[in-house]
Amino acid sequence: MILAAGRGERMRPLTDACPKPLLAAGGKPLIVWHIERLRDAGFDEIVINHAHLGAMIEAALGDGRQFGAHLRYSAEADALETAGGIRQALPLLGDAPFLVVNGDVFCDIDVAALRHTGESLAPAGDLALLAMVANPPHHPAGDFRLDAGRLARDGGPRLTFSGLGVYHPSLFAEIAPGAKAPLAPLLRTAMDAGKVGGVLHTGYWLDVGTPARLAELDRRLRSASGAAPAERAGRTPVEPGKQQPGPRR
Repeated sequence: MILAAGRGERMRPLTDACPKPLLAAGGKPLIVWHIERLRDAGFDEIVINHAHLGAMIEAALGDGRQFGAHLRYSAEADALETAGGIRQALPLLGDAPFLVVNGDVFCDIDVAALRHTGESLAPAGDLALLAMVANPPHHPAGDFRLDAGRLARDGGPRLTFSGLGVYHPSLFAEIAPGAKAPLAPLLRTAMDAGKVGGVLHTGYWLDVGTPARLAELDRRLRSASGAAPAERAGRTPVEPGKQQPGPRR
Protein backbone atom coordinates (compact mmCIF):
# COMPACT_ATOMS: atom_id res chain seq x y z
CA MET A 1 0.00 0.00 0.00
CA ILE A 2 1.16 3.52 -0.83
CA LEU A 3 -0.17 6.24 1.46
CA ALA A 4 -1.16 9.17 -0.75
CA ALA A 5 -4.03 10.91 1.03
CA GLY A 6 -2.14 13.75 2.71
CA ARG A 7 -2.98 17.36 1.90
CA GLY A 8 0.68 18.41 1.72
CA GLU A 9 0.34 21.69 3.63
CA ARG A 10 4.11 22.17 3.85
CA MET A 11 4.32 21.79 0.06
CA ARG A 12 1.97 24.67 -0.68
CA PRO A 13 1.54 26.35 -3.11
CA LEU A 14 2.69 23.35 -5.18
CA THR A 15 -0.08 21.18 -3.75
CA ASP A 16 -2.89 23.70 -4.20
CA ALA A 17 -3.60 22.35 -7.70
CA CYS A 18 -1.64 19.08 -7.70
CA PRO A 19 -1.76 16.21 -5.17
CA LYS A 20 1.59 15.75 -3.47
CA PRO A 21 2.21 12.22 -4.86
CA LEU A 22 2.12 13.63 -8.41
CA LEU A 23 4.80 16.25 -7.75
CA ALA A 24 7.83 15.38 -9.85
CA ALA A 25 11.48 14.75 -9.04
CA GLY A 26 14.02 13.35 -11.45
CA GLY A 27 11.58 13.66 -14.33
CA LYS A 28 8.60 11.73 -12.97
CA PRO A 29 6.07 11.86 -10.13
CA LEU A 30 7.11 10.75 -6.66
CA ILE A 31 4.49 8.03 -6.61
CA VAL A 32 5.78 6.54 -9.87
CA TRP A 33 9.18 5.98 -8.26
CA HIS A 34 7.38 4.01 -5.54
CA ILE A 35 5.30 1.98 -7.98
CA GLU A 36 8.35 1.03 -10.04
CA ARG A 37 10.42 0.04 -7.02
CA LEU A 38 7.58 -2.05 -5.63
CA ARG A 39 7.00 -3.69 -8.99
CA ASP A 40 10.69 -4.51 -9.33
CA ALA A 41 10.58 -6.09 -5.87
CA GLY A 42 7.75 -8.40 -6.87
CA PHE A 43 4.73 -6.42 -5.67
CA ASP A 44 2.30 -6.55 -8.59
CA GLU A 45 -0.79 -5.73 -6.49
CA ILE A 46 -0.63 -2.21 -5.07
CA VAL A 47 -3.32 -0.29 -3.16
CA ILE A 48 -3.21 3.52 -3.11
CA ASN A 49 -5.36 5.63 -0.81
CA HIS A 50 -6.17 9.21 -1.68
CA ALA A 51 -8.25 12.18 -0.57
CA HIS A 52 -7.05 15.64 -1.66
CA LEU A 53 -7.43 15.86 -5.47
CA GLY A 54 -7.59 12.08 -5.51
CA ALA A 55 -9.31 11.93 -8.89
CA MET A 56 -6.13 13.37 -10.42
CA ILE A 57 -4.11 10.47 -9.02
CA GLU A 58 -6.44 7.89 -10.52
CA ALA A 59 -6.52 9.72 -13.85
CA ALA A 60 -2.73 9.91 -14.01
CA LEU A 61 -1.94 6.34 -12.95
CA GLY A 62 -4.94 4.41 -14.23
CA ASP A 63 -5.04 0.71 -13.46
CA GLY A 64 -1.23 0.49 -13.41
CA ARG A 65 -0.75 -1.63 -16.51
CA GLN A 66 1.70 0.90 -17.99
CA PHE A 67 3.91 0.23 -14.96
CA GLY A 68 3.52 -3.53 -15.06
CA ALA A 69 1.43 -3.53 -11.89
CA HIS A 70 -2.22 -3.72 -10.87
CA LEU A 71 -3.33 -0.61 -8.98
CA ARG A 72 -6.44 -0.37 -6.83
CA TYR A 73 -7.64 2.69 -4.98
CA SER A 74 -9.09 3.39 -1.55
CA ALA A 75 -10.82 6.77 -1.76
CA GLU A 76 -11.35 8.88 1.35
CA ALA A 77 -13.77 11.81 1.33
CA ASP A 78 -11.67 13.35 4.10
CA ALA A 79 -8.18 12.09 4.92
CA LEU A 80 -8.48 9.45 7.65
CA GLU A 81 -4.87 9.75 8.91
CA THR A 82 -2.45 6.86 8.58
CA ALA A 83 -4.08 4.12 10.65
CA GLY A 84 -7.58 5.12 9.59
CA GLY A 85 -6.58 5.05 5.94
CA ILE A 86 -5.00 1.61 6.29
CA ARG A 87 -8.07 0.30 8.14
CA GLN A 88 -10.32 1.61 5.38
CA ALA A 89 -8.23 -0.24 2.79
CA LEU A 90 -8.06 -3.60 4.62
CA PRO A 91 -10.68 -5.24 2.36
CA LEU A 92 -8.27 -4.65 -0.53
CA LEU A 93 -5.17 -5.78 1.38
CA GLY A 94 -6.20 -9.25 2.54
CA ASP A 95 -5.51 -11.22 5.69
CA ALA A 96 -1.72 -11.59 5.48
CA PRO A 97 0.94 -9.06 6.53
CA PHE A 98 1.38 -6.26 3.97
CA LEU A 99 3.93 -3.57 3.20
CA VAL A 100 3.02 0.11 3.56
CA VAL A 101 5.06 2.98 2.11
CA ASN A 102 4.55 6.67 2.86
CA GLY A 103 4.06 8.44 -0.44
CA ASP A 104 6.13 11.45 0.64
CA VAL A 105 9.44 9.71 1.38
CA PHE A 106 12.18 8.54 -0.96
CA CYS A 107 14.24 5.57 0.15
CA ASP A 108 16.60 3.10 -1.52
CA ILE A 109 15.87 0.29 0.96
CA ASP A 110 15.58 -3.24 -0.41
CA VAL A 111 11.81 -3.58 -0.16
CA ALA A 112 11.96 -7.23 -1.25
CA ALA A 113 14.14 -8.02 1.77
CA LEU A 114 11.86 -5.98 4.03
CA ARG A 115 8.90 -7.94 2.69
CA HIS A 116 10.68 -11.25 3.31
CA THR A 117 11.49 -10.28 6.89
CA GLY A 118 7.93 -9.08 7.43
CA GLU A 119 6.48 -12.41 6.36
CA SER A 120 7.54 -13.77 9.76
CA LEU A 121 5.09 -11.46 11.58
CA ALA A 122 2.18 -13.89 11.82
CA PRO A 123 4.04 -16.95 13.19
CA ALA A 124 6.09 -14.77 15.54
CA GLY A 125 3.01 -13.05 16.93
CA ASP A 126 4.31 -9.58 16.01
CA LEU A 127 2.00 -6.88 14.72
CA ALA A 128 4.49 -4.67 12.87
CA LEU A 129 8.01 -4.42 11.49
CA LEU A 130 9.33 -0.90 10.93
CA ALA A 131 12.31 0.32 8.94
CA MET A 132 14.22 2.93 10.95
CA VAL A 133 16.75 5.54 9.83
CA ALA A 134 19.16 7.96 11.47
CA ASN A 135 17.49 11.11 12.75
CA PRO A 136 17.41 13.87 10.11
CA PRO A 137 18.19 17.49 11.07
CA HIS A 138 14.50 18.42 11.13
CA HIS A 139 13.63 15.56 13.53
CA PRO A 140 16.60 15.22 15.93
CA ALA A 141 14.66 13.56 18.77
CA GLY A 142 13.68 10.54 16.69
CA ASP A 143 10.65 8.31 17.26
CA PHE A 144 11.49 4.90 18.75
CA ARG A 145 14.41 3.00 20.27
CA LEU A 146 15.78 0.03 18.36
CA ASP A 147 17.50 -2.65 20.43
CA ALA A 148 18.43 -6.10 19.08
CA GLY A 149 15.73 -5.99 16.44
CA ARG A 150 12.97 -4.85 18.79
CA LEU A 151 11.37 -1.41 19.02
CA ALA A 152 10.39 0.46 22.16
CA ARG A 153 8.94 3.89 22.69
CA ASP A 154 11.69 5.09 25.04
CA GLY A 155 14.60 3.98 27.23
CA GLY A 156 17.57 5.28 25.24
CA PRO A 157 18.66 6.98 22.00
CA ARG A 158 15.90 6.90 19.42
CA LEU A 159 15.82 6.58 15.64
CA THR A 160 13.35 7.96 13.10
CA PHE A 161 10.62 5.86 11.54
CA SER A 162 11.25 5.84 7.80
CA GLY A 163 7.62 5.59 6.76
CA LEU A 164 8.10 2.02 5.48
CA GLY A 165 6.73 -0.87 7.46
CA VAL A 166 5.09 -4.27 7.32
CA TYR A 167 1.87 -4.67 9.30
CA HIS A 168 -0.40 -7.48 10.35
CA PRO A 169 -4.07 -6.63 9.69
CA SER A 170 -4.98 -7.34 13.32
CA LEU A 171 -3.04 -4.21 14.38
CA PHE A 172 -6.00 -2.21 13.06
CA ALA A 173 -8.78 -4.43 14.38
CA GLU A 174 -10.07 -1.92 16.93
CA ILE A 175 -10.51 0.92 14.42
CA ALA A 176 -13.97 1.35 12.93
CA PRO A 177 -14.10 1.65 9.13
CA GLY A 178 -14.19 5.30 8.16
CA ALA A 179 -12.78 6.53 11.47
CA LYS A 180 -9.85 8.93 11.62
CA ALA A 181 -6.95 7.38 13.53
CA PRO A 182 -3.21 8.07 13.73
CA LEU A 183 -0.71 5.22 13.56
CA ALA A 184 1.67 6.15 16.38
CA PRO A 185 -0.65 5.27 19.32
CA LEU A 186 -1.27 1.81 17.85
CA LEU A 187 2.46 1.24 17.46
CA ARG A 188 3.25 2.39 21.00
CA THR A 189 0.66 0.03 22.45
CA ALA A 190 2.04 -2.84 20.39
CA MET A 191 5.59 -1.96 21.46
CA ASP A 192 4.58 -2.05 25.10
CA ALA A 193 3.35 -5.59 24.45
CA GLY A 194 6.67 -6.50 22.79
CA LYS A 195 5.07 -7.02 19.39
CA VAL A 196 6.98 -4.63 17.11
CA GLY A 197 10.25 -5.46 15.36
CA GLY A 198 12.60 -3.08 13.62
CA VAL A 199 15.43 -2.95 11.10
CA LEU A 200 17.95 -0.16 10.55
CA HIS A 201 18.34 1.25 7.04
CA THR A 202 21.68 3.00 6.53
CA GLY A 203 21.25 3.95 2.87
CA TYR A 204 19.60 6.98 1.32
CA TRP A 205 16.34 8.26 2.79
CA LEU A 206 14.60 11.61 2.49
CA ASP A 207 11.36 12.96 3.89
CA VAL A 208 10.16 14.87 0.83
CA GLY A 209 8.00 17.18 2.91
CA THR A 210 8.93 20.64 1.70
CA PRO A 211 9.64 22.32 -1.66
CA ALA A 212 13.31 22.60 -0.68
CA ARG A 213 13.62 18.86 -0.08
CA LEU A 214 11.74 18.12 -3.29
CA ALA A 215 14.30 20.25 -5.15
CA GLU A 216 17.11 18.42 -3.32
CA LEU A 217 15.75 15.06 -4.46
CA ASP A 218 15.30 16.34 -8.01
CA ARG A 219 18.95 17.41 -8.15
CA ARG A 220 20.11 14.05 -6.79
CA LEU A 221 18.08 11.97 -9.23
CA ARG A 222 18.99 14.08 -12.25
CA SER A 223 22.66 14.04 -11.29
CA ALA A 224 22.57 10.26 -11.03
CA SER A 225 21.00 9.98 -14.47
CA GLY A 226 23.09 12.69 -16.12
CA ALA A 227 20.02 14.79 -16.88
CA ALA A 228 19.97 18.58 -16.66
CA PRO A 229 18.41 19.98 -13.47
CA ALA A 230 14.73 20.83 -13.73
CA GLU A 231 13.87 24.50 -13.92
CA ARG A 232 11.55 24.02 -11.01
CA ALA A 233 11.03 20.77 -9.17
CA GLY A 234 7.47 19.62 -8.88
CA ARG A 235 6.23 21.22 -12.09
CA THR A 236 6.55 18.25 -14.44
CA PRO A 237 3.09 17.82 -15.98
CA VAL A 238 1.34 14.52 -15.53
CA GLU A 239 -0.53 13.25 -18.55
CA PRO A 240 -3.45 11.03 -17.49
CA GLY A 241 -2.72 7.36 -17.98
CA LYS A 242 0.80 7.91 -19.28
CA GLN A 243 4.04 7.21 -17.41
CA GLN A 244 6.41 10.12 -17.10
CA PRO A 245 9.89 9.80 -18.64
CA GLY A 246 12.92 9.60 -16.42
CA PRO A 247 15.60 7.31 -15.00
CA ARG A 248 14.61 3.86 -13.77
CA ARG A 249 15.78 2.50 -10.43
